[in-house]
Parts: sequence; structure tokens; C-alpha cells
Amino acid sequence: MSKFATAAKRLLLGRPFRSDRLSHTLLPKRIALPVFASDALSSVAYAPEEIFIVLSVAGLSGYVFAPWIGIAVAVVMLTVVFSYRQNVHAYPSGGGDYEVAMVNLGRYGGLTVGSALLVDYILTVAVSISSAMANLGSLIPYVAQHKVAFAVGAIVLLTAVNLRGVRESGSAFAIPTYAFMLGMIFMILFGMLRGFVFGEEMVAESAHLELKAENDHLMGLAFGMLILRSFTQGCAALTGVEAISNGVPAFRKPKSRNAATTLLMMGGIAVTMLMGLVVLAQLTGVKMAEHPAEQLVGAPEGYQQKTMVVQIANAVFDEFPVGAFFIAGVTALILVLAANTAFNGFPVLGSILAQDRYLPRQLHTRGDRLAFSNGIVFLAGFAILLVILYEAEVSRLIPLYTVGVFVSFTLSQAGMVRHWNRLLSSETDEAARKRLLRSRLISGFGMAITGVVLVVVLITKFTLGAWIAIVAMAAVFVLMTGIRRHYDHVAEELAAAEIAVGKAMLPSRNHAVVLISKLHLPTMRALAYARATRPDVLEAVTVNVDDVDTRKLVTQWEKEHIKVPLKVIESPYREITKPVLDYVKRIRSDNPRDVVTVFIPEYVVGRWWEQVLHNQSALRLKGRLLFQPGVMVTSVPWQLVSSQRVRDRAVVAPGAVRRGLGEQRSTRNPQRDTKN
Repeated sequence: MSKFATAAKRLLLGRPFRSDRLSHTLLPKRIALPVFASDALSSVAYAPEEIFIVLSVAGLSGYVFAPWIGIAVAVVMLTVVFSYRQNVHAYPSGGGDYEVAMVNLGRYGGLTVGSALLVDYILTVAVSISSAMANLGSLIPYVAQHKVAFAVGAIVLLTAVNLRGVRESGSAFAIPTYAFMLGMIFMILFGMLRGFVFGEEMVAESAHLELKAENDHLMGLAFGMLILRSFTQGCAALTGVEAISNGVPAFRKPKSRNAATTLLMMGGIAVTMLMGLVVLAQLTGVKMAEHPAEQLVGAPEGYQQKTMVVQIANAVFDEFPVGAFFIAGVTALILVLAANTAFNGFPVLGSILAQDRYLPRQLHTRGDRLAFSNGIVFLAGFAILLVILYEAEVSRLIPLYTVGVFVSFTLSQAGMVRHWNRLLSSETDEAARKRLLRSRLISGFGMAITGVVLVVVLITKFTLGAWIAIVAMAAVFVLMTGIRRHYDHVAEELAAAEIAVGKAMLPSRNHAVVLISKLHLPTMRALAYARATRPDVLEAVTVNVDDVDTRKLVTQWEKEHIKVPLKVIESPYREITKPVLDYVKRIRSDNPRDVVTVFIPEYVVGRWWEQVLHNQSALRLKGRLLFQPGVMVTSVPWQLVSSQRVRDRAVVAPGAVRRGLGEQRSTRNPQRDTKN
């Protein structure tokens, strides 16, 4: 079983990497762009659509505001991009927003950002995959009917690819990401050329439908709230911008400069595609409704609303169906791959939080392929849970979205303002002060803009589901503080123990107990090893669960003239664990310098089912004895023939020692070697 599991792992994940191969997994800009920017770039596939869907509540007249809302979203995005270019230069270690907030705003600010980002990364995977299934379902109805199952399968596939390592996942995702970018930009340019230069008419399939307003009397404050809600839905396009600041360590040197350049490229491409889709949507007459069955008048029976991207592609490439199919396909694919941004950001952030003792330490270590495997699996599990709970519905997940990312945006830029203030207080060079003042102005503007958006998000989305994200962030915050408190308490205990080591004295008395069930070779080895430790008292102990077997053991013990006394413990209810525990407690004195050492013979087997047949009583005993103060537990192994299979698999190939891969063992017959 173990051999099969190892072979399957190697098949799925590849051969393990040595630690000194970490530098070979670093990413150049051309690979880093699809790895870290796929989320922000793919957001344009659903962010413009969400703008139009919310505006549909006011009817067709609401669409007039779509370009202005798009411009507002683009301004916020560019502001965040320029602000984060400063972050990656000031804090290149990979802590990103968490490090900025922790250093400049203190522990609670850092943990607030950390909890917000962890929740947002999970939502990124769920939203991206759900949107991908919606786009794919527009082409293939079977996918739309089983989108939850397909979404779960896509997350599992992404998990497997990311477990193979950052560089391999980046290389696998580079071609689809670039295909999406080039396809979208070509569609936007071609569509604008047809519409504005040649004056050709491009008609979306929903253009002839009448859009019925849900409320014809939206005025004043109500209409303003609708515009703000549409704006916050469009701000979903900003998710993923912060991922590059968390992934700076994965870039090749010079890390900060390469990360800043990649961030600028991502911002420029995302804004271009966002505004291009908004313009094309109005050119083609696309109508997106929040409730298609009720709002779209004139739609045929059973009409299923296709995504905005698919409708625009069909209109622009009306005489070239292959182009429309290509756009729909790469859009669905990029939305699946967009989750890869979270698969790179979440494990790195989790590793940093674990290093600071706010998350379990297992999240800090890298796996066989130098990826943070535990963090990747943890992220996938929670994302799958969300997809199942919300049935892969983008409209139900979006209200939970963007809250966490704008919390991190705002607190990060507030931290950067304090960072620049601290540097300005000690800087005397006039040229350097001007640069710092300019940097503070950018960070301050970013803080103000993202802060306003955060307030708007909370006001417009709170009752629609944003409260769930806030509760989740609060729960993660409390969990992380609890984990840190536990680790601190353990550290205090261990520190006190370390101080006591220098003053501690050797045990004054060691009472050794060898547990016996039968008189055979494992028993004799355990007795011999116990005698070699030279305890003050040595005795063998057996539990009487069967009178015939116990009398047989006692008779054989006396016949062999074994010098170690054998003590029989009665067990009227045929228990083994409790009588041994009671006996150990009785012989353990109140002197803190006295110890009891329990030696337990155990079989070493090579097959999984053999482990089920052996050592069960020993495992139960050890589990209980470890909680007894002043009691030491020692396992004395006896290798059965089947364990040779495991030893054979552990033989290292010739030359491995020279390459530093391990100690080479001889596969020849050891008896023959002895004779020679």
C-alpha cells in the first residue's frame, strides 16, 4: 500500500526537489504575469457584467451610467496599482499587506489584514471557478446543469497542478493566460474598428429583448444607492492586485523591480480590457438582467441568459464563429486559472503567519516540490465547501467578495503613510524628502480612495451577504490570536524547562518495567535492552487475561531460569491498559526525581494489514502512559520478515552518497559479507 501511494504521489506531483533547488523555481516576469495576475486580469470577464446586472434594476436608462462607473473602477484600480508598486519596493519579503500593517499599525492591524486576505483568497477561488463554469455552461448546456460537480473537479485539478510547484504551475498556465489577453484585446480592437471606423452594426442576441425595470420609480437616494452598488460590484475587478506584493519572493532578482514592472503591466492590461468590454457592451446592445425570467420581455421559453463576454464575442465575430468560440473557451479557462493567483498567494501568506505563530506550523514548511503543500490543500478544501454551499452561483458569492480585499487595501495604505512619515522624520536630504513626500501622497490618495470604496461596499452589500465575510474574518482573527496564545504558553513552559535543565539532577531511582505477553525473541530482546540501561529495579510484568496462558508463561519463565522477576497483574475484566496504568501509578513514588521506565516490545511489519493485526495493545498503552508524569515509554522493535520489503525500497541508488542524497546501503547478502 505504501509503495502504491508513493508511486501515485510521484506520478501526480513529480520527483521531489532538494532544498538547494529553490532558486531554480523562481519566476521571470513573463511567467510571473500569468501566475500572479490571472485573477485581476480575469476579473474583467465578470466585473463589467455585474455592473450591467445591477443597473438593470432601473431598466435600460440605468445603462447610461455604465461607462462612468467603469471609469471610476479604472481610476481606483490604477490608484491601487501605483500604491502597491511602492509596497513591493518597501517590503519585498513577501508579507505584503500583512507585513505592512503589522510593522506600521501593530499586531491587531496586521491580524485584521491577514484574516481579511485569507478569507478573500478562499472567495477568489470559489468566485473564479463558479464564473468559469457559468461561461463554459453558455457553450455547453451539460456543464450548466452540473456546474457544482465541474467546479469541484476544476478545483481538484488546480490543486494537483499547484502541488507540483510554482514554476511548473506557472508554465502550465502561461499559454492560456496569454491566449486570453491577446484574444480579448483583439476582440476589443476589432469590435471598435467595426463599430466606430466602418460603422458596421453588431447586434448581441439579447439586443432585441425589452429590459423591464424592477422598479420604475427609483429616484434620489434610492437611485444613488443603486449606482453605488453597481460600482462596488464592478470593483470585483480589483481582486488579485495585492497578490503580487505577497509573491515578491517568487520573482527572479531584482525581485522588487520585476514585481513592480509586472504589477504595472497587469494594471494597464486589466483597465484596457475592462473599459473595452463596457464600450462593446453598449455598442452591441447587450442586456443583462438580475432576474432574466422576469425582466427580459420577449425572450423565448426556456431562454438562458449567456454571459456578457459570450454575447459580445458572438456579436463581434458574427461571421467568424470560431473566433467567438475561442473567446468563450479561453475566458472559461482563464477564470479557472484565475484561482491560481489565490493558490500562490494564500500558501505564502499562510507560511508567514505560521512563522509568526498565528497559524499551525505545518503551514510554514514546503512540500516535496518546494511548494507550500499544506496551505494549498487547506485553501482547496474551504473553496470546495463554499462552491457546494452556494451551488457555484456567482451572484450569490459576489456580495461576500471584495470586502476582505478592500479592508487589506485600506489598512495597507494607511500603514504605508505611517511608513513614509517615519522615514520623513529622520531624512534631511532635500531630494530624498521630495521623493518621500511624493510617495506619501500616492499612499495617502490610495488610502482615501480604497477607504471610501470600503465604506460603500459595507453599506451596499452588508445585508446581501457581506456580513458573512465579516463574521468569517472575525472568526479567523480570533482563531489566529488563540493559536498565538497557545504557542506563547508552550514557549514559556519550554523556556522554564530549559532554565531548569542546567540545575536538574539525574533521576535518583529508575524502576524499569518490561511488559510481557509471551516468552519469545521480542521479549528476550526487550529484557536484554532493559538490563543494559542498568535500572535500580527491573521486573517483567504480565496481565492475566487468560489463566491457562498465564500459568504456561510462569512455568516457562521458571524453566528458563530467567533472573528478572515476573510479576502477574490480575485483570478480572480481561482489560490490559487499565491494570498496567494502575500498577505504574502504584510503583511511582512522590519523589519528583524518581522515574518509571516502561519497555514495550513491538513488531515491525511491512504490510499495512499486518499493522492492523499487531501492536494494537501497545499503541493504546503508549497513548495512555505518555500522559503519566514521571513515566518514560520505550518501544523495543522486532523486525519481522515482511519488514524487509520496506528496507529494500529504502536502498539508495549508486552514487547517491556522493551527490548528498543519502547513505548507500549494500544489497548483498550480509551473511556472505561477514564470511568474506
